[in-house]
Amino acid sequence: MSTLEELGIDRMTAAERIALAQEILDSLAAEQAPQPLSPAKRNELDRRLADLVANPEDGVPWEQVEAAALARFAR
Repeated sequence: MSTLEELGIDRMTAAERIALAQEILDSLAAEQAPQPLSPAKRNELDRRLADLVANPEDGVPWEQVEAAALARFAR
C-alpha cells in the first residue's frame, strides 16, 4: 500500500489534492528564513517603485489584468 493510499489522498478530487499541495508548500515556505535580496533585485525594485511614484497613471488595476488574462486563456 502506498502512502497516498494510506493517507486517503488517492480518494481526493484533483481540486482537493491541489489545495493540499498548496498547503504543504505554504507550510514549507513559512519555515524558511527570508533570504536577503541581491543587489540587482533591490535595484530593480527601487527602479520600479520610483517609476510607480513618478507615473502612477501607468499602473493597471489587478481586476483589469485578471480579466484580460482569464479572457486570453479561456479561448
